[in-house]
Amino acid sequence: MHIAILGTGHMATTLAGGFIAAGHTVVFGSRDPAAHADLAAPVTSAVEAIRDADLVVNAILASFTLEFLTPLADDLAGKVLLDIGNAVTPSFELMYPTVSLGELLQQALPATKVVKSLNTVPGTLVLAPGSLPEASSVFLSGDDAEAKALVSSLLTELGWGVDTQVDLGGIASARGVEHYFPLFVAMMQQFHGAPFNIRVVR
Repeated sequence: MHIAILGTGHMATTLAGGFIAAGHTVVFGSRDPAAHADLAAPVTSAVEAIRDADLVVNAILASFTLEFLTPLADDLAGKVLLDIGNAVTPSFELMYPTVSLGELLQQALPATKVVKSLNTVPGTLVLAPGSLPEASSVFLSGDDAEAKALVSSLLTELGWGVDTQVDLGGIASARGVEHYFPLFVAMMQQFHGAPFNIRVVR
């Protein structure tokens, strides 16, 4: 697949490495392409990156996502958009305490197939879920079944077996995984940065 990653930060470059290792082609979308010439894949404008993409990954700062992506509604029409962000304030409070960024993106981009995933996983485990002593869980939310299946296949390539993936249903369920963030922060502080994740047992 041809994957466009919007953003050039840690999660963007981490996912790019995983996708490239799995045999996909990657291009980064940035507001300032010339400032990121040292990355592992080409860097273009967001519009250019989106144009030929089979999948678009939103890895820009989540608190800035709606402002950045809403004007690109026409460019993103018909695309699958994987949103991995948690929109929080500088003090780690939820920006959208009664809704989710995933839902707001789907409302702002009605012709785009938004899938929420990987926002509950520490960056150090995104490509290395097997580094923990036991298997842990990753979640998917989205209204389009084919879009979720596409994202699921990519998660499998990154090391997240099908049995570790939990499909929560429509994009409204993204509210639950995004509102997990305060608990995530508390555990991160309690564990002093040691790798951790959660597991659904049933």
